[in-house]
Parts: sequence; C-alpha cells; structure tokens
Amino acid sequence: MTQYAAVGCKDGFTVSVQASKSNYCEPRNDKGPYTAVELGFPSASDSLIIKYAENSGAPTDTVYGWVPVGVVKALLIKHGGIEQGKLPPFDFNAEQSAILAEALYNDGYK
Repeated sequence: MTQYAAVGCKDGFTVSVQASKSNYCEPRNDKGPYTAVELGFPSASDSLIIKYAENSGAPTDTVYGWVPVGVVKALLIKHGGIEQGKLPPFDFNAEQSAILAEALYNDGYK
C-alpha cells in the first residue's frame, strides 16, 4: 500500500489524498487508477467536499470518503493548483470531466 504525501496548494490549502484497498475509494485496490478517492484532514473547510465528510461538524478533523476525482480536481483548481505532494493515479474519464465542470460551475468558479 502506497501512502501519498499530503497535497499543498498554491494558496496554502492542504489535504491528504489517499487510495488503496484500505481507503474509501473506487476501485478499492492498491493499483488504481481511481474514480473516487479518500480525502483527509483538510486545512480548511470547503463547500466542494463537505457533503463527503464523515463528520461535517469537524471539517478539518475528519476523512471524506469516495470523493469523485472530478471533485478533487475542482478542489485543487479552486486552491490554485498543486505546489507539493502527490496524488494517486486518477481515472479521469468523460464522467469525471463532467463532474469537474459541474463542481466548478456550482461553486461559482470563474
């Protein structure tokens, strides 16, 4: 099982992005590529991911299960892109592209 270094974004936002047979991801294996991943312990609450929170009352002290990779890409774009860290391999297909576009549109990203 690979442990991926937490992702740091250009605006200072950080989040752990994990995927393996022991994480809340799809497919649930150690190889990927993944259509959904587990996020953990973001540095700030974010409207794009709150509905996936295991404990929405403590958004920076919880995990977020089965987050579509399109939503993860939207989250990273919103925070200026990745400056450090590593992502599991994503299966970024047409469905995930649509999820990305919808997430950014609904969040008011311009």
